[in-house]
Parts: sequence; structure tokens; C-alpha cells
Amino acid sequence: MSTSTAGRAAGEPRTAFVLAGGAALGAMQAGMVHALYERGITPDLLIGTSAGALNAAFLASRPATVATAHELAALWRGLRRRDILPLRPATLLGGLAGRRDHLIPDAALRRLAARHLQFERLEQAAIPLHLIAFDLLAGTEVRLSDGPLDDAVLAAAAIPGVLPPVRWRGRLLADGGIADNTPVSHAVALGARRIYVLPTQNPGDLGLPRPPRAALAAVVHAVTVLTNARLHGDIARYSPAAELIVLPAANPGHIPPTDFGHAGQLITQALAATRMALATGTPNPPAAAVSPAELWLAGPDVETDPQH
Repeated sequence: MSTSTAGRAAGEPRTAFVLAGGAALGAMQAGMVHALYERGITPDLLIGTSAGALNAAFLASRPATVATAHELAALWRGLRRRDILPLRPATLLGGLAGRRDHLIPDAALRRLAARHLQFERLEQAAIPLHLIAFDLLAGTEVRLSDGPLDDAVLAAAAIPGVLPPVRWRGRLLADGGIADNTPVSHAVALGARRIYVLPTQNPGDLGLPRPPRAALAAVVHAVTVLTNARLHGDIARYSPAAELIVLPAANPGHIPPTDFGHAGQLITQALAATRMALATGTPNPPAAAVSPAELWLAGPDVETDPQH
């Protein structure tokens, strides 16, 4: 039994936290979690992809307390792009020349996961943990619920063409965010009746005040726009499935997903915005009005990885 489930009052709905991808914008989820935990809102299960997979795995091995949120915030404040996406000329040239299937090695991300994640296999998580990846060969989402944690995190965060895909039980897996950056459908399929969505961009918010200045930033923004459009549709689609509470993704300065130098600002703004939204009882951004209803099961395009 998870630690959060053991302490939940009888009759309370099964609660999931769904953590979206967003590279550096994943920092804001530390502020959101802080606001949730200080109000006694804890998850019975955690679901994440891309940057949200790393955050979910961090939370899954620790108590659901404000102290844990502080630890996650400290991790993000200390991160720089070189800690996750180090640019090395030899690897870049090899990728551009067709000798490699990626531009950036995953060694730095693997070291980060090994340093901060406190268990070795998904099924050992104190809070049930499910990470979402994408099968490049089959063209389907894959939910990872058991197996080596470090490989699962790297698979869920492997941006195609940027980081190397991960071989997993005969599959070739990459960042689940390319198909479903905010995997609400998996929370529904796992039986959650109350779902807190921790996005890195508000539903329907597609614009930028200025064009991206770097190639990597342009690629990440393009993917974000596409996947955010799916979130907008999923909120309407799954509102008959559960009570969906979409927290505000506060980023008034339009910090790009590739800028790891403003984590403190993102965390502080997210904490304040989430506190206010929860206090007033109106967490959902205007484009995301939702209401609870009966269960709507996920469709056949969602795969789960069988236990081996």
C-alpha cells in the first residue's frame, strides 16, 4: 500500500498527480507540489513523462511533505543545461553526419537520475509510479510500471533526435511527450477519480512574445505547441472520466523550455499561483473548464508494458 493511500480518509477518491514534460519548465512543478502538499493534498499514484517523469520519480521515493517539495526545488535551482543537455561538438557532428541517431549523449541525464532517485526499480516506489514513453517502431504510447527506474526515466525523457532512444524489452522508446505531454488518459485508465494536472504550459496558450533564438529552443517549442493542443482536447475528452484539476502554469516572462537559468523564478511564481488557485477553489485556467462524472476508459491506442 502506498504511504498516501494508507493515510487517505475512507470515501476519498483515488487521486493522481499527472506531471507534464517541458524541459526547464519542469521546475515550476516543484512550486505546484509545494502548494499541494502544504494543503494535505497527496497522490495515490504519480504519472509523468519527459521532465515530469524525473519529477514524478523523485517524489515517488520520498514522503509527501513540504520538505520533499523543498528538496525538489533545490534540485532544480542547482541545474544548468549542461547537467542534462551538454552540447559536445563530436556528438553533434556525428549526429548531423548520420553516424548517430542523436545529437546529445544521455550520460549526464543518467548521472542526474542516479544521484537523486532513491530506488532502483519502478515497482519499488513508495507511491505507485507510472512513466509514459513512446514506442518509435510501433507508433504507440507505452506505460512503464515495472523495471529498471533509470532506464525508464531516460526512455520517458529521450527527445527524438536529441537524446538517444532507449531499448526496452524489444521496444525502442523515446520521450512520451511527443505524443502525450500531459498523460491524463493513463491516470483515468489506472482508476484515478481525482486528477491534479501539473502542466508546464496552460491549455490553449500557444503564442510567444518573440521567436526562439536557438535551434534547440525552436524544436522544443514546436513540440510543445503540438502536445499542448492535445492537452486542451484531452481536458474536454476526459472530463466525464474524473474530476480534473488543472493547475496554472505561471510563466509571465515566457521563459523558454531550454533556459535552465530561471528555475527559482518559475518555482516561486508557480507556488504563488497554485496557492491562490487552490485557496479560491478555481485552479483551472479559463481554457480548461472541467467537471466530474463517471469513468471513461482509455482507448485502444494506449499500451501498457507487460511485466516480464
